[in-house]
Amino acid sequence: MMARKNLYRSLLLLSFLALNAGIIYGLAAAWSFLNTGADKSSILHIGGAIEKAYQPKIVWTTNGQRGRKISQQALSELEKDYINAWYVKNIALSTFDVLGIEDYYTEDAREHLKQLIKNNLDNQVRIEATTLSHHPRLEFYSLDGKLAVLTDNHVVQVEKIFANGQFLQQQKSTHSYQVILMLEDGFWRVRQMVKIQNPPEVQAQREEVSFNVNSLKGINYYPKDNPWDMFGKNFDSEAITADFETISSLGLNSVRVFVPYETFGAASVKTEYLDQLEELLNLAQHNNLKVLVTLFDFYGNYELMDWTLTHRHAETVVSRLQNHEALLGWDLKNEPDLDFDSRGKENVLGWLSEMAQLIKKKDSIHPITIGWFAPEAAINLVEQVDFVSFHYYEEPKNLKERVAALKEAIGEKPMVLEEYGKSSYSGIWNLFSNSKEAQANYLSEIQIVLEEEQLPSFIWTLHDFETVPTQVVGRKPWRKAPQKHFGLIDLNGEKKPAYHTIIKKEKGTTN
Repeated sequence: MMARKNLYRSLLLLSFLALNAGIIYGLAAAWSFLNTGADKSSILHIGGAIEKAYQPKIVWTTNGQRGRKISQQALSELEKDYINAWYVKNIALSTFDVLGIEDYYTEDAREHLKQLIKNNLDNQVRIEATTLSHHPRLEFYSLDGKLAVLTDNHVVQVEKIFANGQFLQQQKSTHSYQVILMLEDGFWRVRQMVKIQNPPEVQAQREEVSFNVNSLKGINYYPKDNPWDMFGKNFDSEAITADFETISSLGLNSVRVFVPYETFGAASVKTEYLDQLEELLNLAQHNNLKVLVTLFDFYGNYELMDWTLTHRHAETVVSRLQNHEALLGWDLKNEPDLDFDSRGKENVLGWLSEMAQLIKKKDSIHPITIGWFAPEAAINLVEQVDFVSFHYYEEPKNLKERVAALKEAIGEKPMVLEEYGKSSYSGIWNLFSNSKEAQANYLSEIQIVLEEEQLPSFIWTLHDFETVPTQVVGRKPWRKAPQKHFGLIDLNGEKKPAYHTIIKKEKGTTN
């Protein structure tokens, strides 16, 4: 009985101590919160995700800075809050939601912003905006570390303006700003931002791109065992080497490969994947093959607020590979016209135009193109590309007419049939209507037109595939089944009649 009473007393004492410990911890946390400022990511619904959602290019200048010398850590904090101020402002202009403004603007500055947003709301004017690059120069940093003055030169801004829910215009502009920031409660807040005259800037001219697509005889490439998923843990240099040897023996001189945006790390490109892509180009060079790199595979956002992320992705990939001898050029996007209905044609074209300008700045040597699904869509952005590309999987008898119409629309711009082919699938989902022989006949008929029109091309594809990812053609089995059988080589490694059609055409033999 006494033992039981002692046990109860012990439990009672432990409960009392635990309760008091919890109270003390809570008071300490509250005191810390009030004295150091709340963590932005915990109180701002976009705070923790800003760095992932918005990554404009930042190039600092600190030479000639007056006042206290700023540390790298302090400069990083200043940059983070300053760029976040731009982001929350852009969000507010688009959504009329001022959440976050108080964390990045002082009282006077945020009142001005709130009035601007109210006026826009009253007049039903909505602005989608982003900045693509900043060139801040730190002019002054106070001795107590609570005041900073900077000049942000040549801020590249893009805006889409809507009135009463209707799109009016998109504009791209460059402005410079004088900015004063105050450190308050752990936040660098914008106190004043005044637009100033842009300083002189030397515009770099793109070199004349020298290339010849007329001799291209290529193939779209995925390894047999890892279609649409050839990088990362699936990267197999031995399989790729063997395939490139086969492609070269076919008399072909180029391959088209794909860089999946999300898989490669989106804005933060994975070094391992980039290493593997470079290794693929090394293997191609060893087999005298040129590589057309198609960027942004499986990407489909195009929204203005996503532009900075796609900038960082393209900049990283292009910078790494732009001097490789095996690089043929850059295909900005595979079949973007298929996104016109779901994403908005103006959104898609605006993003493509921006990517074309960016890549031309990064790589002034290699040509760029866009892999349009339909020949009729290839009339878009003709002036932005170095050669026009389109895909064709329809009847051979109509190809010549479609090519003639496109030639008339684009003038002297070089043209490439970037994908063509036919499935040899014969089964329940197509009523057993195809065959390997029909595939070979189709390719022969297409090649007659290609020769007559002197049209360079890339066939689809080297191998039949065991699996096709859902995101390629959807879940419907009558779409997946044919997609598995476009190859020149079947699942057993046997060369199909189509293979012999290609080698006969390219090498003038019967093999």
